[in-house]
Amino acid sequence: MKETESSLWDREETMQETRRCVIVGAANIKNYASCKTYLAETDFYAYCDGALRHQEQLGAKPNLIVGDFDSFKATEAIAIARKYASEIITLPRAKDDTDSMYAAKIMLKRGYRQFVLIGLIGERMDHSLANIALLLYLYKHGCQVLLVDDYAEYEIIGRAGCKISDKFAYFSLLTVNGDASQINITGAKFPLTNGCINCAEQYATSNEVLKGQVAEVKVGQGELLLMRLY
Repeated sequence: MKETESSLWDREETMQETRRCVIVGAANIKNYASCKTYLAETDFYAYCDGALRHQEQLGAKPNLIVGDFDSFKATEAIAIARKYASEIITLPRAKDDTDSMYAAKIMLKRGYRQFVLIGLIGERMDHSLANIALLLYLYKHGCQVLLVDDYAEYEIIGRAGCKISDKFAYFSLLTVNGDASQINITGAKFPLTNGCINCAEQYATSNEVLKGQVAEVKVGQGELLLMRLY
């Protein structure tokens, strides 16, 4: 039986779903060694504009370079793209999506469903909050996604819940998408039974996993931002 073009595309998309995309932003990274523990040679790397200054320290060649090049010289980006045979997409400076959101959307279209986000939390609070929204956006599109900075891991959790090991100093739960309810926390210093968190009452911060145990969080309704702090 001859394979049709659509079936070839479906097979390619299935293959991409099992491969991770790492989106690198331009925010400061102090602990490159820690960030590199989340990376793998088989990952697809998308660098957003000024993120290219992290490339040598991360030791990961860019597969895709995206940006309007307001924070990195376009000529230098082109030189890097030529060096590594990278795809490069130049964006207009007047646009709705951030460079990181554009990169995420294009990789979603290419079939990727696993993401690691680094270099996206920094001194600009507006940029950091926009990238937390990007985390939620990818989660809402059925992706497995983890955001990492020098101090914590971030992920969105829903009804599937999560477990947290005692290697983390603290963990916090915040709602970033309306109310979350029927929240249960076990194995932690501050347990919770059938709790509710809304945007105006963010009381589930700086919790601790009991020594030698694994904390578990379950959410009946809504989503929460989980921060595991080192």
